[in-house]
Parts: sequence; structure tokens; C-alpha cells
Amino acid sequence: MAEITYRLDQRRKVLGEFPGPKSVALTRRRQSVVAAGVASSVPVYVADADGGIITDVDGNSFIDLGSGIAVTSVGASDPAVAGAVKEQVEHFTHTCFMVTPYESYIAVAEELNQLTPGDHEKRTVLFNSGAEAVENAVKVARLATGRDAIVAFDHAYHGRTNLTMALTAKAMPYKTNFGPFAPEIYRVPMSYPYREETEIKGEEAARRAITMMEKQIGADSIAAILIEPIQGEGGFIVPADGFLPTLAAWAKDKGVVFIADEVQSGFCRTGEWFAVQHEGVVPDIITMAKGIAGGLPLSAVTGRAELMDAVHPGGLGGTYGGNPVACVAALAAIGSMREYDLAGRAQNIERIVRGTLESLQEQLGDSGIIGEVRGRGAMLAVELVMPGTAHTTKEPNPDATKAIAAACLAEGVVILTCGTYGNVVRLLPPLVIGDELLQDGLDVLAAAIRDANSAPR
Repeated sequence: MAEITYRLDQRRKVLGEFPGPKSVALTRRRQSVVAAGVASSVPVYVADADGGIITDVDGNSFIDLGSGIAVTSVGASDPAVAGAVKEQVEHFTHTCFMVTPYESYIAVAEELNQLTPGDHEKRTVLFNSGAEAVENAVKVARLATGRDAIVAFDHAYHGRTNLTMALTAKAMPYKTNFGPFAPEIYRVPMSYPYREETEIKGEEAARRAITMMEKQIGADSIAAILIEPIQGEGGFIVPADGFLPTLAAWAKDKGVVFIADEVQSGFCRTGEWFAVQHEGVVPDIITMAKGIAGGLPLSAVTGRAELMDAVHPGGLGGTYGGNPVACVAALAAIGSMREYDLAGRAQNIERIVRGTLESLQEQLGDSGIIGEVRGRGAMLAVELVMPGTAHTTKEPNPDATKAIAAACLAEGVVILTCGTYGNVVRLLPPLVIGDELLQDGLDVLAAAIRDANSAPR
């Protein structure tokens, strides 16, 4: 693996008043011009970012354990990405691939056809966002099968457009008062091992979902099953072993398209190029975004050639889809992932994170607020519960989750929260973060969890 060098000093530093005066001033400007519906979890404004560090306009430096929600896996200013972007913008920033095409779009498609699971013939189409990729995957599945029903899962998150809101499970803040939603969307139970009423194997959990699909929808009406191999916003839920393969086998037998939503879990994040590879699942269609292009907006749908080519000419596309600047950024980011062996780096991050958090869980004991440490690679989470309930009622503890995130930020560490119940701390560090910096951030997180665990009830 090539050695990673950094442009910014890889240390956290919080100075005096927080947030600082420049961030406060920017917040005032924002309030008069930016819609209130756009919320930010951190009250500081970024001036620079590199490796595992974010610096704000007041000179504070924060350890980044969020990567802009799994986007800046190669870092927020990877030299290869920055160089490719600079060179491209000096030539042209846009022509629209549907009008006057260019080579970099084709090169990205070639990379994705090779990288995604399966040795079958594939086709790729490029878009801008994860939600756009999901919408187009659904379009392809419906057209290719001639069926209408789409099956999604409890705790799922697939986006904020009308169709993807319908596919998303969580109401607030994503769906409340935004309906009516797209029809022919059906929801079945997810495998959520920590919260199963009784222990159930992955195959059994899959059969539970399959039985519901067959009884309530009918296999002949289902165009596609859409699933995140590791659920993101729902709480970094890792289904029990056997769940995904059983669903995929049933889908293949019934002529149902199996769509893996790898928008958050793709591109080395889980220790493999894609999360489905942990169980040897080969999806018919895979949706990708976030980590694909080093921070530039790009998404993709890659699928079996016979499915993708079923769509009539002009049926797929978009003005900015596969923008040339984003395409060269993706090619550079994928190159950095290979050069730095970021899949292997994600596995190392998992060892470090689990070593810290599982040890802390053991120290706090069965009556502590850590219900479960879970995830794969550098997509890891801590589910927090009320004291004394970790192995009994498992009552969610969203207040402790908020307090922990605030305590970490005050010490110069950015973490994210998620979960259907708002009680999960999720960790998505840049895959290029150094071990020492990562451990420093984890030590801050561990101290915040200890404080929340001992807080007055």
C-alpha cells in the first residue's frame, strides 16, 4: 500500500469561544437567505479539509469521523482528485453526454462494470445523486419486467425525492407532510438481529419477508426488491448472515430484480469494494454514489446488460448526469482507492474501532448504555439504550446519543447520529485517516459515552 501524505496538520485543536465569531456571523447571514428546512448538525463553517481533519473559519481543527456522510473516503482534498479536476476544468466543464459525449463517461462505466460483483455482461448509466440512481434503477426494473410493485424494507433510507421518500421508512424528518407518495411501494421486515424479539437466523428472517411478499403482493407482481446491504440512516443495521443470499435466490427464481442500494456502503467503505461481497451476493442492479468521486456529485446504476438495454433510447439520462468534471474525479478517486488499498484500510479501521468500543462496552457491563457495537469495515455504529436495558427491554436512548455527539464536537470531534429511534452513533471516518488521529477521536468518543453512562438518571 502506498504511503499517505497529508497537506494539513493531522491534529485536533479547539480554540477559545465555540463556535467562533466568524462561524456565528455566517450563521446570521445564513438565517436570512437559506431555507430553514436545510439543517446542519455542526454549527461551524469549513475553511479547509484534508485526510482526517476539517478546519473551520475560526481556526479550529476537528477530527472528521463522518466523511460528509461517507463521501470523502479518499479525503476531502485528495491530490489525485484535485489534479484531475483542475486539468478537466481547463478544457470543458460540461457539454451534456446526451448531446456531445466524451470519453471519461465511458471510462467510468468501464470501471464500474469491472468493479461491481459478477462476471456477467453489464451496462452503466451515470447520474448526480443517490436518490436519482435509485429512481432510475426502479424505472429499469419496472420496464424490463413489465411489473409495478417495488419491495423495500423496515428502517430503509433511499432518498428525498417523491419516489425515494416512499421507499424510505422513517417519517420524520424525511416524509412528514410531504405526501402523497408514489404508489406500488410495499414494505417488509428487515433482519435486525439486535432488535428481534427472539433470535432468528438470516434464512428464517428472509423467509418471513418472502412469505409476506407472496401473500400480500404476489411474486408475479413484483418488479424488484430494493435493499441496502447494510442499512444507513436506519441505524447501520447489518442483517443476519444468510438474509441477503436467501432473498437474492428467491428473487432470481421468481424473475424479480434484486437491487442492492450501495450508495452509502460502496467503494471500500465496508472492507470490500461493495458490501454485498461479504456474503457473495451478485445483485442484478447496483446503485452507487457518495464515495464514488471524492466529493463531487456523481451517482451510477450498473446492471445486467439485458435489463439496462431493455430501456428505449432516450429513456435514461439527465442534463448533468455523468458531468465530465465529476467523471474524472471518479476515475482519480478509484485510482487512489487502489493505490492506498482502502478496502484493506477499512478493515484496519474496524479493528481499531472495535478494539476501543467493544472494550468500553465490556467495562460498562450489561447495565451500561451501549446496547450493541456493529458494522463492517469503516461503517460502524454504537446503538445506545437506557441504562439497565442493554439485554432486556433495549429501550432506545436518543437523549444520550445527542449529548454524546455534542460532547464530542466540543472536544473537536465530528460524529454523526442516525437510527429509526435516533439512538445510534455512526462512524464513517475517511479511509485515509491515520491510526493515531483515529484513536484520538475514539478516545474522545469513549469519554463522552462514559460521561453519558454515569449522568444522573
